[in-house]
Amino acid sequence: MLIEPGRFADTWWQAAGTLCRRDPRLATVIERYPGERLEPHGDLFRSLIRAIVGQQISVTASERIWDRLTRDLAAITPREVARMDAATVRGHGLTRNKARSIAAAAGVMATWKDSPSQSEDIRRRLLALKGVGPWTVDMVLIFAAGELDVLPVADIGLQRAVAAVYGCARSPDAVSTRATAWRPWRTVATWYLWRDLDPLPVAY
Repeated sequence: MLIEPGRFADTWWQAAGTLCRRDPRLATVIERYPGERLEPHGDLFRSLIRAIVGQQISVTASERIWDRLTRDLAAITPREVARMDAATVRGHGLTRNKARSIAAAAGVMATWKDSPSQSEDIRRRLLALKGVGPWTVDMVLIFAAGELDVLPVADIGLQRAVAAVYGCARSPDAVSTRATAWRPWRTVATWYLWRDLDPLPVAY
């Protein structure tokens, strides 16, 4: 569900409390990070490009490439990114396919006359873009749109965290099984499990 920005924090803390009561193992994770939460920023394009950069590489490598890429941009907007040539984009450490996906996304989103406001519309539009799959859209819905019931089952970090906390196999099925109790706050559970993996919160 998409939450109005002014209500997001209150809804987050209510969701975290509910998850702690439902899932004692998850509660031990949540309680390690008092006062910390996701802060969605509302910029769909920024999250999309950052998620494309981060596809199938480590958080550290993703941050390094992102920092290099953004240093060359006056602003992270579709029009600014569309002005960058493919060689420049690839020169920051991106693969040919990722550079093409970023260019295609920038070109298409620069022509959008309106910005989608519902999660179903966001997902439909973004999945139509070359090189954008369900995981990438999940990152946009979580970090930009503030959708609170997203479960990125294919995310390796989430699989690792679930395996460590619950003592189970590392797989999408294991994540889905545990996540049954997290509805409709699966984003909240996912964020805290990610938080437990790295010194700094994951961000896209």
